[in-house]
Amino acid sequence: MNAPCPLCQPDRETVLWQDRSARVVLVGDPAYPGFCRVIWQAHVAEMTDLTPAQRRHLMELVFGVETALRQVLRPTKINLASLGNQVPHVHWHVIPRFADDASFPDAIWAAPRRAGAPRSVDAAVLRQVLGSTLPAAGETG
Repeated sequence: MNAPCPLCQPDRETVLWQDRSARVVLVGDPAYPGFCRVIWQAHVAEMTDLTPAQRRHLMELVFGVETALRQVLRPTKINLASLGNQVPHVHWHVIPRFADDASFPDAIWAAPRRAGAPRSVDAAVLRQVLGSTLPAAGETG
């Protein structure tokens, strides 16, 4: 029997925003403050498993999270990634990057180049900004 999907049955996640279709969670990686995931609520493996309207809604959320992170953290760059090799459940990583983070300019999954500069993000502030950049909670695509 396969292990349960950790995105379908989350354990102690910090939800910043959600509607019936998707949720935005703060990953909580101290090396990459502000790292968020946009997770489609239903267990589907590929973007093309979603209807065109659902894909548009999901990408509007990804872009809204990027906008909020840029406003709150003023990063050097935002990385967007949708991998799903280990968890076949549609989700996007939205990762603020800074020139002095541990792995920049490489991917966060690369070997660190340095000790990253200490930073933090206030989840309450990020939640508030997401509330103004994403659709009203309860709406769905």
